[in-house]
Amino acid sequence: MRAKRAASAALLGVASLALTAPIAMAADSQVSSPVFSVAPSTVSPGGRVTLSATGCNTTSTASSGVFDTVSISPGSSATVTVDLDARPGAQYSVQFNCPGQGTGSFNLTISGGRSTPTIRTTSTSTSPAGVRGGLGGSIGGLNAGELAAGTALVVAAATGTIFVVRRRAESRRH
Repeated sequence: MRAKRAASAALLGVASLALTAPIAMAADSQVSSPVFSVAPSTVSPGGRVTLSATGCNTTSTASSGVFDTVSISPGSSATVTVDLDARPGAQYSVQFNCPGQGTGSFNLTISGGRSTPTIRTTSTSTSPAGVRGGLGGSIGGLNAGELAAGTALVVAAATGTIFVVRRRAESRRH
């Protein structure tokens, strides 16, 4: 009788651990969409523009008809020089690509004289995993310490349950 109870309690503990593992794995595998920016959004021919892809985990690219394609490393930005032959008053599209996470597009306006910097940060890509509400994205995925602590709590609960069940069974026999 004791062997059956101990085996069922152990099986219950293993099942609870097995059911919590996919949740922990899913939390780490969520991919957030990057936020692309062009600053300033209006520039004169020969002027410099800073491009960034915040939240992109791989090297992203940015291209336009007024500058060469540029690579942007994760966590950094790139500065490009607008071609001198860019037409004043024209708008050129700046295309961003973050492989596996999304794309974005911005309009870059070419002014006739010196420009005043204006910052425009919007993203045209949609989030494949939905919005991360709650704490404003300040909480990341689980790390190894949190995973170990959670596993230890589940094991402690299972062990405590086995101990209480065995103790009750022993007290009934006397």
